[in-house]
Amino acid sequence: MNIDFDKTNGLVPVVIQDEQTLEVLMLGYMNEEAYNKTAQENIVTFFSRSKNRLWTKGETSNNFLHVRSIHIDCDNDTLLIKVKPDGPTCHTGSRSCFQTEYNQNFILELENIIADRYANPKEGSYVNKLQKKGLNKIAQKVGEEGVETVIAALAETETDLINEASDLVFHLIVLLKEKGLNLERIAKNLEERHK
Repeated sequence: MNIDFDKTNGLVPVVIQDEQTLEVLMLGYMNEEAYNKTAQENIVTFFSRSKNRLWTKGETSNNFLHVRSIHIDCDNDTLLIKVKPDGPTCHTGSRSCFQTEYNQNFILELENIIADRYANPKEGSYVNKLQKKGLNKIAQKVGEEGVETVIAALAETETDLINEASDLVFHLIVLLKEKGLNLERIAKNLEERHK
């Protein structure tokens, strides 16, 4: 990657984006040494302007940013790094340093939570209760929630429709997980159909 560190006095801005939700998590700066360390270790390291040293995000909190891909802009002086975060990115405990009103991509975050329940079952988890009941029960729940969504759309309040549609989406994500699929596959299929 041909990064022009000279154009920006040795530091380039780096936009950090969640690889799955696409939410912008933070902005930092890298010098050439920070970039090389990041590329080598696949963990984001910045050059801290306030500390005047390399700083690996998560070095004290363990909320590391695992590199999934690195992209350079058309002027070769700004980076976009897509990451898988270990936890909240912001030092305040928020998922992002940018305080947006709500997580526009919570459905993708929910998919991660469901996948985590499959990988690390938790006592009392509704996802794990469904998982134990198997594919037939999960598929049945999607059907039930679909019917309830239709009824709410035709004869109930907006709040009822929102609640039933939320139940439908949740159970659909569990069904996809049970079948080894994910929302990315669905999104790619929809994108292909759109073309």
